[in-house]
Amino acid sequence: MLSQKAILRITGPLAFLSWLILLAVNLIIYFGEINQVPSGIPGFIPPALLSIFFLSLLIFFRHQIDKAKRMNLVDMLWKVFVTGLMAAIITILVILVFVLLGDNRLSQNPLFINFLYHLDLGVITVFLVITFTIYKRLVLYQKSKVLINTWYIFEYGLMISIMLNFFKIELFDSFYITTFIFFLVLSLYLSVNLKWVAYLSFKEKWKSILLLLLVCLYLYFFLTVLSGFPSEILVVNLVDNVFATTLFSFIFIYSLFSFLVILFNLPTTSVFEQKLKEAVNIQMLSRTIQEKRNESEIYQMFFFSSVSAVFADAAFLESVDEKGTNRIILKENLTDEQIEEIKDSLASSKVRPLKSAQVPVEQSGIIAKALKYSGFRSLMMLPLVVKEKEIAQLYLLKEVSDGFNDEMQNIITTFANQASISIENSRLMTETVANERYQKELKIAKEVQKALLPTVLEKDPAFEISAFSQAADEVGGDYYDIFKKSDVNYALIIADVSGKGTSAAFHMSQLKGIFQSLSEIALGPKEFLIHANSALSRRSFITASYFLIDTSDSSIKFARAGHCPTLYFKKSDNKAYYFKNKGLGLGVLRNNQFQNYIQVHQMNYESGDIMVLYTDGITESKNDSGEELGYEALKKWLEENAHFDAETIKNRIAETFLNFCGEAPPDDDYTVVVIKFE
Repeated sequence: MLSQKAILRITGPLAFLSWLILLAVNLIIYFGEINQVPSGIPGFIPPALLSIFFLSLLIFFRHQIDKAKRMNLVDMLWKVFVTGLMAAIITILVILVFVLLGDNRLSQNPLFINFLYHLDLGVITVFLVITFTIYKRLVLYQKSKVLINTWYIFEYGLMISIMLNFFKIELFDSFYITTFIFFLVLSLYLSVNLKWVAYLSFKEKWKSILLLLLVCLYLYFFLTVLSGFPSEILVVNLVDNVFATTLFSFIFIYSLFSFLVILFNLPTTSVFEQKLKEAVNIQMLSRTIQEKRNESEIYQMFFFSSVSAVFADAAFLESVDEKGTNRIILKENLTDEQIEEIKDSLASSKVRPLKSAQVPVEQSGIIAKALKYSGFRSLMMLPLVVKEKEIAQLYLLKEVSDGFNDEMQNIITTFANQASISIENSRLMTETVANERYQKELKIAKEVQKALLPTVLEKDPAFEISAFSQAADEVGGDYYDIFKKSDVNYALIIADVSGKGTSAAFHMSQLKGIFQSLSEIALGPKEFLIHANSALSRRSFITASYFLIDTSDSSIKFARAGHCPTLYFKKSDNKAYYFKNKGLGLGVLRNNQFQNYIQVHQMNYESGDIMVLYTDGITESKNDSGEELGYEALKKWLEENAHFDAETIKNRIAETFLNFCGEAPPDDDYTVVVIKFE
C-alpha cells in the first residue's frame, strides 16, 4: 500500500508529463493531417493521455488537500482564488499573444493555435480539479451516511466519465445530454450541503462572498476563452468533454449557492448563535454547582448537551465506582448488546490519544477514526475525572469515519471539565452534610476556585508572564486566564466579580465557561465583552479587561468593562502610565446600549515593555494607619523594578504590597498579572 507521500510524488509528475506528451502527440497528429503524412500514432493514444492527465490531477490534489487537515474554511476558498488567479494570468497572456500578433500568419497557424489552446487546457483543468477537491471538503464538512454515499457516486462517476475520452461524443448527442443531466442532478443535491457556512464569523462571511464571486467570474472567463478557439482545428476540445463540463457546472452551482446562502445569512450571524448556545450549555453545567444538583441530574445535562453539540448518532455514558466496575447510566439509540459489541470492537481497534490544549493530562480521551463495528465508523471517548480519579466515561458515536472535528473535541472537553467540577462539588456537599453549612460552602467554593484559576500560564518567546492571586476570605471572585488562539495570537483576561466569598466564586466559574467558549471565536475585544455581557446570568456584576496579543506584529488590542486601568511601562521612555479608556462593567446594562460604553485601544509593544494587570484589591488596600495604597505607589513600584524579569517583578510587588498592608487583613481579593515583552 503506497503512502500518501509516495502517491503525491508519483501523481504530480505524472500529470505534468502526460500533459506534455499529449501536447506533443496532438501537434504531431495535426501536422501529419495538414501535410497528409501519416503520423504513425495510434488513435487511442491522445484520449489515453488526456485520461491519465485528468486522473493524475484528481488523485494528486485529493491527497494534497487531505494532507492539509487543519486548513480553515476561508483558507480553502483563498487557495481556490489564488489558483484561479494564476490560471487567469496565464490565460490572459495567451490572449495578449493573439492581440500582439494581430493578422500575422503565425496567429492563423493551426499548430500554433493548438499549442496555445493546450496551455489554457492545462492551467484551467488544474484550477477545476483543485476547486472540485476543496469543495469536497466543504460539502462533507458535516458528514452523514447518505451524503457520503452520494458524493462517492458523483466522484467515481466523474472518474468513469473520463473514459468517454475514447469515444467521439458530440456536444448535443443524446448520450452526452443524458450523462450531463445525471451529473447536474447530483451537483444540485450536493450543493445544498452548506453547513460550513454556519461556522464563519461575520468578517469571514464577507471574505467568502468576495472569493466565491471571483470564482464565478473565473469560470465565465475560462469558458469564454475556451469557446473562442475555432473548434474545427482543435485536436482536443475541453468544451465537448463530459468531465470538464461537469466540473464547470458543479463548481458554478456550488459557488452560486454558497454565495447566496452566505449573503442571506449575514444579518443573522448564525455562528454567534451557535457559539452562544454552547456557552449557555456551559453556564447550565456551571450553575449546577450553585443549584446543588445531584449527580444524576449533572450526568443527564452533560450527556444530552454533548450529544446535541456534536450531532452524535448514538451515545452512552458509564459510571466507574470505587472498585473500577463500569455501569451504563445513560444511552441514546443503542441497546446493551450493541454497547458490548462496540466496546469489544474498540478494544481491538487502533486508537490515538485525544490531543487538545484544554484537556489536562489526567483527563485525556481517545478518538477512534475508523471503528471496526458495522453500525458506526467513528467514536470519541472522554473520561470525567474528579480528584485525579476517573468517575465516568462518555462515548459518542457517528456512522461516518472521522466524524469529529477539532471544534467538537474542544467543546466536549469544556463540557467535561465543567461537569467534573460540578460532580466534584456535588460530592463534597454530600460528604459534608453533617458539618456547619457555612464551612461546607466555603470548602466547596475553594475547590471550585482552585480548578478555575490556571495552574500553568501559556508561554511564548515573545513575552514572560507571571501572576499571583489571593482571596480576602477562603474563596474570592478575582479571575485571570490566558488562552492560546494560534501560534502567534493570545487572548488574556482579568476580571473581578462583585462581592467576595462563595457567591463571587460561583460567578467566577460562570465567567470562565464564557471565556473558554467565546475565546475560540474570532471576536475583537469589544465584541467579546458584548457577548459576555449577554451571556452572564442576571445576578452577575463583573468588571473585566480583555486583551488580544499578536506576536507576529507586536500588537495589543484591548478593551475594559469597568475594570482598573491597565498599568504600562514604556522601555523607550523609562516611565509607566495608565490606560484609561472608558468601559462599563458587565451586567450593568442588558440592552444594545452597552456597546456604546466600550472603547477599544490598540498599540504596539517593544522589547522591554511591561504590562501589569491587577484588581482593585491592590490599589484600594489600606495599611495599619488606614492609608490607601492608590495608583501612584503601584506605578512607582513598577518603575523601580522594571529592569527585572516578570517573575521577579511579580514577587517584589507582592512582597512590597504585603509589607504595606502590615497586620491589617486585606478587605478585598487581590490579583496581579505581570507581562514583560522580549
